[in-house]
Amino acid sequence: LTRSVICSACTGSGSKNPNANTTCESCDGNGVKIVTRQIAPGIVQQMQARCSQCEGTGTTIKSKDRCPNCQGKKTVQEKKVLEVPVDKGMKHNQKITFPGEADEAPGQVPGDVVFVIQQKEHAKFHRKGDDLLMQQKIQLVEALCGATFLVEHLDGRKLVVKTAPGELVRPGDVKTIDEEGMPMHKNPFVKGKLYIKFDVEFPNNGTITPEMSSLLVQALPEPQALPAHEEAEEVVMHDADLANLGRGGGGGRGGGAYDEDDDEDMRGGQRVQCAQQ
Repeated sequence: LTRSVICSACTGSGSKNPNANTTCESCDGNGVKIVTRQIAPGIVQQMQARCSQCEGTGTTIKSKDRCPNCQGKKTVQEKKVLEVPVDKGMKHNQKITFPGEADEAPGQVPGDVVFVIQQKEHAKFHRKGDDLLMQQKIQLVEALCGATFLVEHLDGRKLVVKTAPGELVRPGDVKTIDEEGMPMHKNPFVKGKLYIKFDVEFPNNGTITPEMSSLLVQALPEPQALPAHEEAEEVVMHDADLANLGRGGGGGRGGGAYDEDDDEDMRGGQRVQCAQQ
């Protein structure tokens, strides 16, 4: 850290001669001068302005009396190393303050140096308070028959995570592991929870053969019986994107007959009306 400190050679006076006259001759030590300007014919305005000779300090030091260490600036630049302690469990935008370590100036109390913690995003874990959230992809067979996977934690530990026997995992299910979140600030032996949100990957189309399907039907609960549908129409489903919802499904030709009639009207065509008998 580079900061300004009071010159030790002149103790902040800026002069090598303690008895030298440092009063600014331009403003008589006031730091301000009376400036007169004409704003209109016959109208003169007087106003106070900061003295440009002493920059409002009221003191100037002659060249022969200037301190050779600070060149009359009263302060010198100093490099100082500050060790910033980042404790376990500190949060984003949390501040670490070093009182009185800012720039020094004669007759002023130095301010504080404040460091603000900036937390980087992690590729796997998302933090909220003292809890952590991660997403885990599992295969459909793991969702139905049990899943076992490895989680490498932030501190390098490896956790073996297993689902309970007979437990099914559905897409979007969330499980928690106690005491595997972030440590609590100033109480690092207490930790938050690790939340795991599951994403179930289904097999690709065509990978399940009819023989495999028959075995799945035997192993899984029976599907819901189809109600009577003598007059129902059989349709075919296709892959779709919800981004196209509301854009129409007729290729932009909805109400084609009415559109054609409207086009004829615009071209000045005559329409034939049916005569009642």
